[in-house]
Formats: sequence, C-alpha cells, structure tokens
Amino acid sequence: MVSERGLQVLRAIVQDYVDTREPVGSKAIVERHAFGVSAATIRNDMALLEDEDLIVAPHTSSGRVPTDKGYRVFVDHLAELRPLSTGQRAAIASFLDGSGDLDDVLVRTVRALTQLTGQVAIVQYPSFARANVTHVELVQLGAGRMLVIVVTDTGRVSQRLTFVGDEFDDADLARIRAELGTLLVGRPVRDGLQRIADRLAARSAQAPAHVRATDEIVRAVAEELEEFRQDKLVMAGSANLARREADFRGSIYPLLEAIEEQVTLLRLMGEMVADEQGLAASIGRENEAFGLAEASVVTSDYDATGSRARVGVLGPTRMDYPTNLAAVRAVARYLTRMLEQDDSSR
Repeated sequence: MVSERGLQVLRAIVQDYVDTREPVGSKAIVERHAFGVSAATIRNDMALLEDEDLIVAPHTSSGRVPTDKGYRVFVDHLAELRPLSTGQRAAIASFLDGSGDLDDVLVRTVRALTQLTGQVAIVQYPSFARANVTHVELVQLGAGRMLVIVVTDTGRVSQRLTFVGDEFDDADLARIRAELGTLLVGRPVRDGLQRIADRLAARSAQAPAHVRATDEIVRAVAEELEEFRQDKLVMAGSANLARREADFRGSIYPLLEAIEEQVTLLRLMGEMVADEQGLAASIGRENEAFGLAEASVVTSDYDATGSRARVGVLGPTRMDYPTNLAAVRAVARYLTRMLEQDDSSR
C-alpha cells in the first residue's frame, strides 16, 4: 500500500521526469514541490516507492525514474486532467471545421491530435456493418475504366477504380445504376453483400460479354462494401517516434511495424478497458503481448451514429499522460459533436 504522501511523491517524480528527462532525486523534489518535509523524509518515501516497484534507480547513486507500474499507478490516481488552453481548443476547431466526408474528418482529426501532443495520433473508423447504402454512382473514365462510388448513411464516401473492358452507352449505364440501386440502396451493408453474392452465384460462366462486364462493376461494389465491415485506422505523426527515439530503451522498429500493419494496434485498442469517461490507457509492459512493451497508448471513445470507436495517441512510456488524456478526450468530444451534427443534417 502506498500512502497519500507517497502518491504525491510519485506524482512529483513522474512530472519532473517527463519534463526534464533526468532522474529525480529527493533534493530536487524538496526544491520544486511544496511538501513541507525534509529531504530525508522524501528519501524514505522514495525507498517505499522503490520497494513497491513504482520507481527505480537507472544508475547507482542517481535519482529515480518511474517504472511502467509507477506510470500505471500515477494514471489511475490522476485527480484531474490538465485542461486544454483556449489556443489548443481553437486549434482543434480550426483543424476540424469545414471538413468534408468522414474520411476527411478522420484525417483532420489525427493531424490535430498529433499537433497537440507531439505523439503518433490514431483514430479508429467506426464499424459500418450496420450502415445503409444511400447511393451508388458510376463514372466512365474511358479505356474500359470505371470509377465506382458508394455512399452510406453514416457519411462515408468510398471510391474504387475498376477495369471493365467495355464502354457502356448512356442507356446501359443507367440500367446498371438502376440494378445496383435495386440491389443495395436503402439496405444495410451486410445485406447488400449477400444480395450481390447471390446475384453473382446465379450467373453462368457462358454469360454474354456485356453481362460479365457488368459483373465486374458489381464485384467492385462488393469489394468496397467488404472494406466497410473491416476495422481500419487512420494515423499521423509517425515521424515523432524518430524524434523521441531516446525515450525508448530498445528499437522503435516494433512500433513502426505496428503502425504499418495496423492489425496489432486494432487488437490492442479493442482490448483496452475504458473508464466511465471513455478514457483508457495501456502502459509499457501491459502491451508486451502485442510486441509494444516500450510504448504507451491512451485513447478516448467517440460516438459515430450509434457506433463507438476510439481516438488516441501512441508514444513512449515517458509521456505527459494528463495532457495527452485531456487532448484525446477533447478531440473525441469534438469529433462526436461533428458527426452528430452531420447525421442530424441528413
């Protein structure tokens, strides 16, 4: 068990170490923080914290730095998050105001968050499995190429270029649009996928060439709808890892690999347990099963037309947790409001 003053000493060590990147000693704590006790008393408190594996001496006779467990206790006992400044809130608004479709909103979201925190910013797409298709558009680009555009009632707009070989006249193109509309418009994504699968299964291998060309368009639509059902991340600020390489004891390669592949981060974010405010943190060794034992991830839930997803930051364990948690919470709330307003306007 850690005493109340012990928690305050731990808080001071975490704050000073994050600010200075230097191990923190008892004398520095007495000078920088108003504890009203002697350095000897603080040393005793630090010894108890060390016994609990909350701090450690990186070198003989040095000050102390937080352990992963120490960061966890610090985060769990945060009395309040550091509020964002007026300028920081204005920065969020300026990044996100005037956004277009959902893809644009999420790209702007991670750009805003990485600017605020100096970490790698991550936002998870909401699940679109229950979204309804509202529109399918086809645009001929010549040389047998067709641009397929799919829109859902969640605001997502996707485009896929496919090669169909044939050129269609206006009447044929209108017929294909009408057929796709009958198959998909007003129906959930998963239902639309099933209807397309049934339609393609009923086709004969000896179908006429123009029918096979139409099927290529239908398959392109199916591929887009299948992506709607898959988890997906948008990220920004990967270069910040290189700038903070000194904060990692080992290689940053596992983090870069996780960013590139996404699957690891999606699994990690999916398993993080949020508090009553929708905030979650996974720190250091808690991420060992994902190969990210030297990193921390902090996230906040956001709402997107009834579906919940997460926005957060990834960085070294030596990070400013109060500010980063406040930033992801503020961005998540702004994102939720934007998506709610967009949904109510449709």
